[in-house]
Amino acid sequence: MEKIVLEAQKRTETGKRVKALRKEGKLPAVIYGRDLNSTPLTLEKRETVNIISKVSGSTLLTIKLDNEEHAVLLRDIQRDFLKNDVLHIDFLAVSLKEKLRTQVSITLVGDAPVLEDFDALVVSGLDQIEVECLPQDLPETIEVDLSNLSEIGAAIYVKDIVIPANVEVITSAEELIAVISAVKEEVEEPEEEELVAEGEELEEPEVIDRGKAAEAQEESEE
Repeated sequence: MEKIVLEAQKRTETGKRVKALRKEGKLPAVIYGRDLNSTPLTLEKRETVNIISKVSGSTLLTIKLDNEEHAVLLRDIQRDFLKNDVLHIDFLAVSLKEKLRTQVSITLVGDAPVLEDFDALVVSGLDQIEVECLPQDLPETIEVDLSNLSEIGAAIYVKDIVIPANVEVITSAEELIAVISAVKEEVEEPEEEELVAEGEELEEPEVIDRGKAAEAQEESEE
């Protein structure tokens, strides 16, 4: 995979002064790791947002800071959903010589033949699995092919998926990834008009009749 490099500068602005950075087109961030103290950063916002929109949490990135390069993974993206804006990013610095455990997303691909032959649908199970490997061996996503699912009840479990070389799966092998389920038919209840024969009127419930009689008796007694 092509090396993705983000140019960064150390940041001294904190608190309310960070707002001024955003107005200048800068994006505040922080990088931290086992062998790296938490360091506030500033990135070019447009370039960074464009890059992170195309990668996943298991994509290995490189942050260049003070002429040093740090291999990192995205750990948190703070967003303003009302304004559709990225406010802050956390990066985890990792060692390329040490294995790590993290979640990798599942992507369902292919068309299940059973969907064309029967009134059925694909019910998803896990959308991520936990793996262990060196950072450079992390897959951005793990594709699961549905094209072999040819009958109702057919399923794919973690033990059935193809795992890239040098990657160990930590998630239980019996966890469900996807299953083919029949679509339940909904029985429509007849409308009230259909329950009444032509020319007939609905009788008022007896409890209401008794209630009206009681009210009339109370009025006559007053």
